[in-house]
Amino acid sequence: MKSEETPFEGGPMDGRVLPVLVGMTGHPPKTYRIPVPGPDGGPPTVLVYRRVPRDARGGLRFARWKYVYAPEGENGAGGKGSGRRWPWSKPDAEPDAKPDAADPDATPGGKPDDAHG
Repeated sequence: MKSEETPFEGGPMDGRVLPVLVGMTGHPPKTYRIPVPGPDGGPPTVLVYRRVPRDARGGLRFARWKYVYAPEGENGAGGKGSGRRWPWSKPDAEPDAKPDAADPDATPGGKPDDAHG
């Protein structure tokens, strides 16, 4: 597989340039996760970097992308997932919304019971 020398900005990896594997499209992954072992064998901390377009006037002539530190981690800036809104996705629930306390045996939609077929 091919790799591309990609600069990192911000966070503990600031200023480093690492070879990052590129996919079939020639692009590195959108998110780069670096697991860091926890002190005294505790749970590992994961550093998250997001891919952004690189300024063409920089020092590395062939690097088209750079990774920028995302201190908010996996979920982005207050959201969850990749931030995409698909038409078939459920809308996010309101935090103050309460589920309907309807009787589970109630007839749906006000239709009369048809117990006799």
